[in-house]
Amino acid sequence: MLNKHSTHCPIAFGLNIFGDRWTLLILRDILFQDKKYYNEFLHSEEEISTNILADRLEQLEAQRILKKSPDPLNRKRFTYAPTTKGLDLIPVILAIVRWSGKHDPETAAPRPFLRKLEKPANAIERDIRRKFSLRT
Repeated sequence: MLNKHSTHCPIAFGLNIFGDRWTLLILRDILFQDKKYYNEFLHSEEEISTNILADRLEQLEAQRILKKSPDPLNRKRFTYAPTTKGLDLIPVILAIVRWSGKHDPETAAPRPFLRKLEKPANAIERDIRRKFSLRT
């Protein structure tokens, strides 16, 4: 999947990598909900199936958006964490949250978080990046 893009339109390029619902929800879980294990992703509200989850995690790893590592506490388990390339998607995800919060009257996004997004996103992005720089 790495270099099989039919077009180099920037929107098509991005959508080829993260344009399905599950990919961004997995990133949401990692970045905002501190999930890092396969089973944690399975228990998300959206109820992803095991075959789709395994496929998306494999694709995200192949694209170098996520890094899969053995869990230092249990070598039979693996953890998933964003790479720098994955962290570079923070502004995209925050833009989706900002837009959805504005247009979905029943949004699950906490109002204080949405108010924080009305300010420059650099502080939020910096906080998320800092959280993951401590883990690597």
